[in-house]
Amino acid sequence: MALSLAALPSPSITLCIPKKGSNLYPPKLNKMSPIQCSLSVSTHSKTPQFDLKTYWTTLILEINQKLDQAVPIQYPDKIYEAMRYSVLAKGAKRAPPVMCVAACELFGGNRHAAFPTACALEMVHSASLIHDDLPCMDDDPSRRGQPSNHKIYGVDMAILAGDALFPLGFRHIVSHTPSDLVPEPRLLSVIAEIARAVGSTGMAAGQFLDLEGGPNSVEFVQEKKFGEMGECSAVCGGLLAGAKDDEIQRLRRYGRAVGVLYQVVDDILEAKTMKSKVDEDKKKRKGKSYVALYGVEKAIEVAEELRAKAKEELDGFEKYGESVLPLYSFVDYAADRGFSFGESS
Repeated sequence: MALSLAALPSPSITLCIPKKGSNLYPPKLNKMSPIQCSLSVSTHSKTPQFDLKTYWTTLILEINQKLDQAVPIQYPDKIYEAMRYSVLAKGAKRAPPVMCVAACELFGGNRHAAFPTACALEMVHSASLIHDDLPCMDDDPSRRGQPSNHKIYGVDMAILAGDALFPLGFRHIVSHTPSDLVPEPRLLSVIAEIARAVGSTGMAAGQFLDLEGGPNSVEFVQEKKFGEMGECSAVCGGLLAGAKDDEIQRLRRYGRAVGVLYQVVDDILEAKTMKSKVDEDKKKRKGKSYVALYGVEKAIEVAEELRAKAKEELDGFEKYGESVLPLYSFVDYAADRGFSFGESS
């Protein structure tokens, strides 16, 4: 695939670059060295050259069309309406499917081979968000600037919609992936990877610790609730294209770092816009984050280390040339939010 090159806009936020050799995760804060801050601009010369916004928005249009076809209204209507409400929500950035496609194309795979899995990842992602928003979980009344699924369809229907989206994703992979592009063993590996990511040792475990765990569980919660989706998305793309075992492991570490990075930066931006101590207290009760437990400055340090870790993993793919540029660009977008899609996040 020919990749267009253009300059990305300047970063919209400033992050702090930590001292060399600092720990990735901050539980041991008693000996924390002072944070040295500077303008956060990626030092990797390749990253600013790729027009990620055009690449991403083009894929969003294709993925939205395929999702619309993949989740049609049928009996029982109400369940499908609830499913579509979340899967086709306006403002969805489609980060999991886009990362899957980019990872597949890195190894020379055809994006049409990746689209069914990309759609399945968005179904799984949407299902997890529906359930996370429930009153018995994170108790969020809104998602992407719109009422959460249970606020529109009720808790019972929201649970059913999430339950239905998980298996629909698996079925979509099996029934829509072109057999001439992806051998069956690769599909089995993809399905196993998604099942691992959302299961009792993956995202479900992260949600459990978010509800029940103590302060020392923040690293686990962040990696499982947010890192697993990034990890799974990158790995699935590599599996579809036949990446080698060592390359899959690089994608695994890369995707996990980017997934956590995105959430850490979200927490930083939210903390900076808080207007009252009431909001801050509410956030601390709501979940486990580096910002809530250690403050904005330490969270910024963690974010920069995650950015460096993700790029370090990608350095092992230099032999693939420009095909790796989208994955590099995702890292800087997660940290800097250098452009917007014109919709709610």
